[in-house]
Amino acid sequence: MDNDVSAGSSTTVVGRLALGVTLLAVGLGYTALIDGVTAADAVPIARYVGGVALFLAGLMAFRDRDTVSGTAFAAVGALWFTWAASAGAQASANAAGLFLLLFALVALTLTVTAADRLAKGTYGLFLVSLVLLAVADFAENEGLAKAGGWFAVAAGAVAWYAATAALAHWPTALPRRAARPGVTATG
Repeated sequence: MDNDVSAGSSTTVVGRLALGVTLLAVGLGYTALIDGVTAADAVPIARYVGGVALFLAGLMAFRDRDTVSGTAFAAVGALWFTWAASAGAQASANAAGLFLLLFALVALTLTVTAADRLAKGTYGLFLVSLVLLAVADFAENEGLAKAGGWFAVAAGAVAWYAATAALAHWPTALPRRAARPGVTATG
């Protein structure tokens, strides 16, 4: 198996851990998997771990001249801080959906520009989660919100794995399939 563990700097590892924990906490809240736990219960984690810590990781990445991680962590940190600060505020479902949809555009940019497959997977799953949560707000549909929560959980698990793999030197790339004898790449 390819043991590609170049997951970036220590700043990237911290950012991925913060993102993973936040996505897992918020996602599990939306799934209602744990009795009595809602997304609102994740507000402190979203504010401090997802908001403040992730934003600071973004600033540290900029200092290290890592503009991709810096942009990702600072933007997503701003998302989580704003989400947490507005929790419980009197906003229409359409306003909440619009907020999530606008940040889905940010997640789309992060997915396209991500440096590695695990980052692309994290941001791609996060993108799907944000779109589902936005549509759930627009339509006031709890089933779509639950599905969005599951995509957030998956994104959080990928982010957590990427950070842990970098620290533990676990594999971060799938092995490539060997070509069968006599078969060319074109057919």
